[in-house]
Amino acid sequence: MSLPNYNKIYNDLIERKFPEKKEKWAHLLSKEIKNSLELIKINNIIFNHQNKETDFLNQRLRSYDEESIKKILQYQISNRLNNQQTANVFKLSRNTVAKWKRIFAES
Repeated sequence: MSLPNYNKIYNDLIERKFPEKKEKWAHLLSKEIKNSLELIKINNIIFNHQNKETDFLNQRLRSYDEESIKKILQYQISNRLNNQQTANVFKLSRNTVAKWKRIFAES
């Protein structure tokens, strides 16, 4: 399965909704978006004025690739965080973090 061209999608989005900020955000889209953590970071930079209800709905629709999950789990280990603390940092459910730990501990 091929991934969408997120750089093109975000370039078009910025051009249509925020043409005055195109140059300001050009550095964000100059490199290829490789994983879901980078995608979420760029999305938060562009749409940083969301309310809690919108954040909640968007969080339910997020999906993470294997590379991003492993980075999150590595972040947890390197910073000596428990599942709840890790979940708070990445706006996840603690049950999701626990499930990922079970899945990736086996592999």
